[in-house]
Amino acid sequence: MTTPPCRLPLPDDAEAVLAELHRVHAPLTDGRVADYIPELAKVEAERFALALATVDGRVLAVGDADHRFTLQSLSKPFAFGLALTLCGRDTVHRRVGVEPTGDAFNSLVELEDGSHRPYNPMVNSGAMAVSALIAEAAGGEAWPRVQSLFDGFAGRSLSVDEAVFRSELATGHRNRAIAHLLKHHGVMAAEVEDLLALYLRQCALQVDVRDLARMGATLAAGGRQPQHGGTVLPQDLVRDLLSLMLTCGMYDSAGRWAYEVGLPAKSGVSGGVLAVVAGRFALAAWSPRLDGAGHSVRGIKALKALAQRWRLSLFDHHG
Repeated sequence: MTTPPCRLPLPDDAEAVLAELHRVHAPLTDGRVADYIPELAKVEAERFALALATVDGRVLAVGDADHRFTLQSLSKPFAFGLALTLCGRDTVHRRVGVEPTGDAFNSLVELEDGSHRPYNPMVNSGAMAVSALIAEAAGGEAWPRVQSLFDGFAGRSLSVDEAVFRSELATGHRNRAIAHLLKHHGVMAAEVEDLLALYLRQCALQVDVRDLARMGATLAAGGRQPQHGGTVLPQDLVRDLLSLMLTCGMYDSAGRWAYEVGLPAKSGVSGGVLAVVAGRFALAAWSPRLDGAGHSVRGIKALKALAQRWRLSLFDHHG
């Protein structure tokens, strides 16, 4: 029997479905915790949480939903939105492209031939170019502007995990190499250490799975935060974010994700995954065991199963 498509309001059994998916996928032990960032290596590998937040403010969550984790690369689309707000599309896209890349998220060869632009804002080189744009536009107010934007999306004041930030700053030599490459090609004017600190502080912002779902629900609502009702980002810029999350958000597995799930999404090496159903709700998962592409094993499997069960793909026919 085919499961009917999920439409707002949510099915009466939505919370039971989340609990079922949590129960089914919690026993998985595939993958490993990110250990190239020393502080992330300390997290308990078996933690697992799922959440759903709707555009009208409803939030459901199961599992370790109160446990906080750092955004890491989940921060990239939101920072991209701030750069678009501060600088405009033309300026941003002179520095950062919009094409997917088959390389890993932290590749040292993520620059286009000729222009030397990073391919897109979802890989590390592109995200650092975005941070450089924010720094140039906002000057000494760069971090307050970043913090304010993320607080607006989450609907509350977020804090930085200083231990993770210091750990990444001390050991992030690959990111330093990427930043030096950007500096060499004139993609950024900021000093490397200043740029790296701004970028890594953004990555070290702490959320729980409910926060992440609410941030996604703000995107699903076209930039309006469901809890406080304020507009965090203009709707036309939200479209830009969701487009790139669909084509580039899942790195070198973006094509497979689009083919199998068909939703704008983003992941982070702390174990978070976010998927957005535009106009309806967002799905969030967190579990630290990662696959070879840097995505949460439990999170990917659970969100994929839910998307297929409720026929959430952009390409599903609901007629």
